[in-house]
Amino acid sequence: MENGGIEEADDALPVPTPLNGRRYRPVGSSDRAVIQMTSMEPGSSSAASIDAVVTPQPPRNLKPDANLTVDPSMREGSPDDHATSGGSQGDSKLELFGFDSLVNILGLKSMTGEQIQAPSSPRDGEDVAITIGRPKETGPKFGTMMGVFVPCLQNILGIIYYIRFTWIVGMAGVWQSLVLVSFCGACTFLTGISLSAIATNGAMKGGGPYYLIGRALGPEVGVSIGLCFFLGNAVAGSMYVLGAVETFLDAVPSAGLFQKSVTVVNNTLVNGTETAGTSTISTPSLHDLQVYGVIVTILLCFIVFGGVKIINKVAPAFLIPVLFSLLCIYLGVFIAPRHNAPKGITGLSITTFKDNWGSEYQRTNNAGVPDPSGSIYWDFNALVGLFFPAVTGIMAGSNRSASLKDTQRSIPIGTLSATLTTTAMYLFSVLLFGALATREELLTDRLLTATVAWPAPAVIYIGIILSTLGAALQSLTGAPRLLAAIANDDILPVLNYFKVSEGSEPHAATLFTAFICICCVVIGNLDLITPTITMFFLLCYAGVNLSCFLLDLLDAPSWRPRWKFHHWSLSLVGALLCVVIMFLISWSFTVVSLALASLIYYYVSIKGKAGDWGDGFKSAYFQLALRSLRSLGANQVHPKNWYPIPLIFCRPWGKLPENVPCHPKLADFANCMKKKGRGMSIFVSIIDGDYHELAEDAKTACRQLDAYIDYKRCEGVAEIIVAPTMSDGFRSIVQTMGLGNLKPNIVVMRYPEIWRRENLTQIPSTFVSIINDCIIANKAVVIVKGLDEWPNEYQRQYGTIDLYWIVRDGGLMLLLSQLLLTKESFESCKIQVFCISEEDTDAEELKADVKKFLYDLRMQAEVIVVTMKSWESHMESSSTGAQQDDSHEAYTSAQQRIRTYLDEMKETAQRERQPLMENGRQVVVNEQKVDKFLYTMLKLNSTILRYSRMAAVVLVSLPPPPLNHPSYFYMEYMDLLVENVPRMLIVRGYTRDVVTFFT
Repeated sequence: MENGGIEEADDALPVPTPLNGRRYRPVGSSDRAVIQMTSMEPGSSSAASIDAVVTPQPPRNLKPDANLTVDPSMREGSPDDHATSGGSQGDSKLELFGFDSLVNILGLKSMTGEQIQAPSSPRDGEDVAITIGRPKETGPKFGTMMGVFVPCLQNILGIIYYIRFTWIVGMAGVWQSLVLVSFCGACTFLTGISLSAIATNGAMKGGGPYYLIGRALGPEVGVSIGLCFFLGNAVAGSMYVLGAVETFLDAVPSAGLFQKSVTVVNNTLVNGTETAGTSTISTPSLHDLQVYGVIVTILLCFIVFGGVKIINKVAPAFLIPVLFSLLCIYLGVFIAPRHNAPKGITGLSITTFKDNWGSEYQRTNNAGVPDPSGSIYWDFNALVGLFFPAVTGIMAGSNRSASLKDTQRSIPIGTLSATLTTTAMYLFSVLLFGALATREELLTDRLLTATVAWPAPAVIYIGIILSTLGAALQSLTGAPRLLAAIANDDILPVLNYFKVSEGSEPHAATLFTAFICICCVVIGNLDLITPTITMFFLLCYAGVNLSCFLLDLLDAPSWRPRWKFHHWSLSLVGALLCVVIMFLISWSFTVVSLALASLIYYYVSIKGKAGDWGDGFKSAYFQLALRSLRSLGANQVHPKNWYPIPLIFCRPWGKLPENVPCHPKLADFANCMKKKGRGMSIFVSIIDGDYHELAEDAKTACRQLDAYIDYKRCEGVAEIIVAPTMSDGFRSIVQTMGLGNLKPNIVVMRYPEIWRRENLTQIPSTFVSIINDCIIANKAVVIVKGLDEWPNEYQRQYGTIDLYWIVRDGGLMLLLSQLLLTKESFESCKIQVFCISEEDTDAEELKADVKKFLYDLRMQAEVIVVTMKSWESHMESSSTGAQQDDSHEAYTSAQQRIRTYLDEMKETAQRERQPLMENGRQVVVNEQKVDKFLYTMLKLNSTILRYSRMAAVVLVSLPPPPLNHPSYFYMEYMDLLVENVPRMLIVRGYTRDVVTFFT
């Protein structure tokens, strides 16, 4: 429907009542389209109404006779409401030309990222049902408690606390255990703060941390870290399953299908001394762990297939027994020792607390029992890797962001509450366990929490099993949704199998997650799995912190998080903590995880599709460019820091196909002006005409030019200008293009070789105008003659690069020759510098001076001095007729054409009784100077043909257009200069030096 199109039908189209309490009056077919907004707040006496008045017009996409079926539930008023709703309409009217009642609704939805389908035209005789404002049916939405806090709590209160935490306290001692918990808790808390800041900066879709990282750091980083985090969640599910099965087999040994493993340890090391004796430790069989683990994983998958609604109903059944088991542990600690307690359980004792204050790192066997001949040596770094998975549940709520009612409220409150609660519980437990039992008991009793629990160990067994199963359920729920969110972003085509529609369950992703979980369960070693999980989670946490750090530091206008308790320094500390923990645990695991993320990043950058997410890196580039531009200011750039910024004039003249935006070889030449590809080019084309009429054509041409630049792999940007004439357009470009010292400093264009052949009489004036504009604007000029023969990057050239250095140009011609040598096409060439001097000049002295000059500039070139007879000497000898070289015929032809053109100008001036005029300006013709210019060009061309006929490319100084000479004359001079030279660069520098002697 076009703007301004409002359906004229028998019934008025209703306009929905927004959620903020304002009512939009329906538009009737018999009156002007008046939309009234009246405050609906109770008790408001100062509510103002705003009437938007437009003239209705029939729309294009709905026929006037179409039957409109309107949702009855949306009828909220009648067309007569306008006459009865307020009497101050004349005081507050806003004329909106072309207002459409559907525009605002669709526009607001598009801002939230929803896919809005454009209304299609109905067929003849077809009823059209229009329903406005009816919400789309979606899945269940959950609040802070069930959506974030409970999942986080279930993931954090896992197997590590029950069967490893007392052992960690015995190995590290009380004070190092406090440091360990504080260290890991600070990492997750700072990550939670960063997560809260990003999550409250706007609407958040599914994907949790992947969504946040990807939108902040770009699709490549987001997908690489997101897939690693998905693997971490999938592997974590296997850890929880193994913990539940191991606890079940310890509690019910008769359930084992295979023979149990028995470990006998002699001479246990306690308190630094070997204690004689024998310790027998029974552990479940590996095959039992594998069989039961696979069965449990499959059963959990059936629950996950039921959807989030069923999982949230089941979650309390898992969590409540866990909380009850924790209460039983604390009660048992306070009433210990009981009558049947082992000797090592002393109860809360200050003596035991002092004995356990220090660390006692030692070797253990694979079962974790101290053994001087054991294969594993534990230290603080190793304990960090073992304990950190116990605090990695903070992302469980954000993983299910698509199922939350209010992500901006639930994620910060739920995540940070769960983090603080569990960290406090861990710190309190360190103090309790350190004062509860001797070090030997802490190290040898794998289930000390069950031993001390009141009233019986069975409560703890049930708590452990339900806790681990609940955590596994959360992992198997979050991981598939994370993978589906990555697939739905359509970055990697290989993940298309895991795409799901909105509100659907990710069944394919769930099956894939279950497959990974089963593979890890088959490994059966809990201590081997936990470091892998730790690395993946830490990689994700570091990405979240870096995302918040980047966004907070850049502070773009769109960065307005509701969570105010954050700062870029906290995010930076959190990221550094994550990196430190990774290397503390294992540098080898760190390198492997970083290598995996790098491989995924590289694969996404090659095979992935671009995601226009406005990521922070682009904002960082923008900020960096602004700061660099401000630091450069408008001062002149020192020659040591000078870079060519060419303005490539794409289609000033010459005939190209309509779909070809630029000469194919022009970008090849632009690349030759850059050293190792560094530098920026600006490709400009001018369209003659009126901007209002040709604006769309200009956009189309700009897209074509962009595609050309990408195809030629040239770093540059495209600009299309619409102007009445080419001269006016270029004059605007040369004045306004660029900012500060990033303005283009060299104008590059083709030489108009076809102007006489195609009889393009307007080219001389335009050509001269462009050169004069460049001189006034202090822009260097490079004109390429023979562009059709310019080599590409695969065509190797041999021979010489000849420079005819006539006037001082700041060293631009010398620099261009050096830049040409850096390209593969010209790297086999040698440079020759021709110095043009008059006959009475000391050639040897000039040659020595130029050699010394080039040596100081670190340029290797052969210097050749060529003497040329001056115009005055030529007139004295009157040897013009003796000219016998190849350019003599061109010279005489140019003289004849100039005389003919001059005679026509004089005849026109005589007839109109005015002085000689060209393009509205007066010209002064001195025929002697014309002959002098022609002679100079003739001699220079003859010299080039004599010495440089076989050169790969010739560079020559560009003479400025003589003042008050007709443009036609200048083109004749230039044609004579380039006659019979196949490939030439005509160069004019500017007042600034671009090369320097100094370091």
